[in-house]
Amino acid sequence: MDDARVTTAHTEPPTDRVPGRAWTIRLTGHSDRSATVSCTTTACRMPPRSKDLAALRAFAAQHAAAHAKAATVRPNAWCHCGSTRCEAHPDIRTHCAGAVTLILRHDPTVGRVWTIEEVCAACAPLIPHTTVVARAARPRRTVEQPAAAAVPAPAQPGVPGGFSSPGTAPADGAPAPGRRSGRRTPRPQHRRTGQR
Repeated sequence: MDDARVTTAHTEPPTDRVPGRAWTIRLTGHSDRSATVSCTTTACRMPPRSKDLAALRAFAAQHAAAHAKAATVRPNAWCHCGSTRCEAHPDIRTHCAGAVTLILRHDPTVGRVWTIEEVCAACAPLIPHTTVVARAARPRRTVEQPAAAAVPAPAQPGVPGGFSSPGTAPADGAPAPGRRSGRRTPRPQHRRTGQR
């Protein structure tokens, strides 16, 4: 049966929580002054071992950016930082909360590791050397709107926002209602017992 290979794309956003994803690109040095680039995604093609560290570092940065660009942030993902008990920011404790964001972590002083992670909005600003790359799209609401024919059109043009101009009279020729005074009658002040 050939139909078994067809996949279906769901139109409703998933509601089940899924683990937050993470990709790590690492530049590893060797004793002969050469280096290799590795990625946690095994399907990625990496350049061969080389002594041109600048080219490998540039490749690793571009590869991390490509992962960040290709990843769609999932709004139902758990915070990856929270799943590691917030080891990325041990000095500051927080509860995972907020929208899911995709971050790129890279410490330029070390310059060997690039990490892309799905984390919550509470953890993202607490992780050092982090750039927010993307945010999860908010799910679309499927509330039915009333039909355009069911909403009556205004009888006469008015001022936007539902306000009326003080100089206009109603269309039927009746006088415009008078404005109410902004003053209110003063409330009686009660004295507490024991006060003079």
